[in-house]
Amino acid sequence: MLRTTRQLALLAALGIASAAAAYAPTAAAGVAVDIGINVAPPAPQYEVIPPPRAGFVWAPGYWRWEGQRHVWIGGNWMPVRPGYVYHQARWERHHDGWHLHQGYWGR
Repeated sequence: MLRTTRQLALLAALGIASAAAAYAPTAAAGVAVDIGINVAPPAPQYEVIPPPRAGFVWAPGYWRWEGQRHVWIGGNWMPVRPGYVYHQARWERHHDGWHLHQGYWGR
């Protein structure tokens, strides 16, 4: 069966729309998981901070817990978000162990 250019364009658009509808990120993508561990993080590693870059802010490195041990995540430059301040990742001691608070942008 021969299809017109308009029919093919419509089928292509429907295919793209249905593919986009099928891809729906889960609500968990924006959810932070907070667990307590009984192993304190090591002291922060020394990092040489590169020279300042216009339009960027330095996010210092931090220790991340990966199931059995702490793993160092090196610092990096992040694009500035006007009207926001970057709060670096940090560990806090609670009654049920150590908790990592991920870095985030706040007002």
